[in-house]
Amino acid sequence: MARALVIVPTYDERENVAEVARRLFDAAGDSVDLLVVDDGSPDGTAALVKTLAAESSHGIHVIERSHKQGLGTAYVTGFKWGLERGYWALVEMDADLSHDPADVPRLLARLEAGADLAIGSRYVDGGGTENWGPLRRALSSGGNLYARMWLGYPVRDSTAGFRAYRAEVLAREDLSTVRSEGYGFQIEMTRRVWKAGGTIAEVPITFTERVQGKSKMSRRIVVEALAQVTRWGLRDLGDRRRVRRGGGGASP
Repeated sequence: MARALVIVPTYDERENVAEVARRLFDAAGDSVDLLVVDDGSPDGTAALVKTLAAESSHGIHVIERSHKQGLGTAYVTGFKWGLERGYWALVEMDADLSHDPADVPRLLARLEAGADLAIGSRYVDGGGTENWGPLRRALSSGGNLYARMWLGYPVRDSTAGFRAYRAEVLAREDLSTVRSEGYGFQIEMTRRVWKAGGTIAEVPITFTERVQGKSKMSRRIVVEALAQVTRWGLRDLGDRRRVRRGGGGASP
């Protein structure tokens, strides 16, 4: 049976990762495997995942990296690992239970229905957030509006980190050229799928602010993402002008 790979980057997530695995396999069973990409967590996250893998009848794997290298590189590492092993779909999910593992089958169902990218969206009908203050909500919704305006796609939640890609879509991308981190990584990958002519579906989910541990979001991450969006938007505008003048193809 073809399986999907759920990729979960971790740094100091020992108190959450076992529950993530339990809830994922309760929801999706043997239709998925779990890959944890751990950035040298001092709390022993990777060691715990190895124990879970040894005790579980499900597919649990871990890639250990020596130090914190960022969210974007963790997902790219996971994508390459999954593509090499023939998974049909690759799923991004947080380790802090802000994403409900029970929603993974809903994302995969949209891929099975024809989407190339299925995004767990907070900003479509039926989606939402829990335990967010007004500032966090304004930053998130405003950032998504800014991306939509600059990049010209209809996606309402392109910063969402809970999503599933059809493997063949990622296989066509040169993942070595991905440089973004955090919110910027999610926007960049959305832009790449859109520019390649892929079909993007948004699946309503409820994002719940983490209970255990500390959020890794910072003002710096948001500012960097918005700066990247501006650069991409200006590049896309230049590409469109060159195409109208008959001057060549688009930039990645």
